[in-house]
Amino acid sequence: MKEITLKIPEKKYNFFIELFQELGLEVAQTIEVPDWQKEEVLKRMERSKTNPERLLDWEQVKEEFKID
Repeated sequence: MKEITLKIPEKKYNFFIELFQELGLEVAQTIEVPDWQKEEVLKRMERSKTNPERLLDWEQVKEEFKID
């Protein structure tokens, strides 16, 4: 199978996706993460190492936001 990367104008994106789905073609969407955002994540990860007491337990956070 061949793989193709295309840049589609925003206003034609939905039409293009619908066309590909109608033709039975596989559509994989990729989101580009800007460099500034990657840098920010790395800074926050580094900060979390120096202040571990500020970290929250993921299971507790999920439980607090759980909707019945």
